[in-house]
Amino acid sequence: MDILDGIAPVAERYDGYVLDLWGVVHDGKRPYPGVPEALAELKRRGKRIVFLTNAPRRAWFVEGMLDRMGLDRALYDGIISSGEVAWRMLKAKDHPWFARLGPRAFHIGPERDLSVVEEGAAELVADAAQADFLLNTGPDPDRGSHEASAYLPALQAAARHRLPMLCVNPDRHVMVGGERLICAGALADLYKPLCGDIFEVGKPDPAVYDPVLELLGISDRKRVLAIGDSPHTDLAGAQAAGLDALWALTGLAAHAHGEDPDPEVLRQVALTEGVDPIAAVRALRW
Repeated sequence: MDILDGIAPVAERYDGYVLDLWGVVHDGKRPYPGVPEALAELKRRGKRIVFLTNAPRRAWFVEGMLDRMGLDRALYDGIISSGEVAWRMLKAKDHPWFARLGPRAFHIGPERDLSVVEEGAAELVADAAQADFLLNTGPDPDRGSHEASAYLPALQAAARHRLPMLCVNPDRHVMVGGERLICAGALADLYKPLCGDIFEVGKPDPAVYDPVLELLGISDRKRVLAIGDSPHTDLAGAQAAGLDALWALTGLAAHAHGEDPDPEVLRQVALTEGVDPIAAVRALRW
């Protein structure tokens, strides 16, 4: 697999860019070095940029996080998050899985994720016995972000009442400031043998790319490049949506393969995941 030093060699082949956030644009605390400059150069060349993240919060919340990191809003054209898509689906109830849900949700996750149920999208209840479904947005401060097993009692309580799970972040892990933490997908894995009725919103589901392409305003999918650090979600999702993908060797990829990975090892990992990125890139930089 070819490993590029930056995105300059492929930049002119595409009109639009779909960028993962955690592990590509930033490390959970600050943008990676060179990212603002790379985005500015793409915008200078007239490219469209949309961030697509599996964050279990609405787009307005994610935008505020980027503001606090100092990332200028002029460097991108929009944000689609799994939390935004889940909120829309809860409000619309036009998808068959959502249409059968009652309004009451038993929530596992931190308070900061509650934008996903705002404006009457769902009503939170404290007792699984009173709920219609399980809303899983990931780990919370009390039980921590390192061991999914800490959530087993709550998952078992939900399973006793056969609550279908809405998982608002299919990621299993994420890198935050160099630390590998669990995400909602890790809790979904624990819930599956207890109750297999689980709906995951986010990458790699190709459906989440439709609102992204709408924001980009580009109909030809071959003119759009997706960049992500996870073969399982970012690269697989892009491929399923008919987009070219570039594998960023930051975030989870850096944790798994180190700073100077073997191109053949990367190729074998991609083959195992069933993905075929156009190349890998050491970082999102020009």
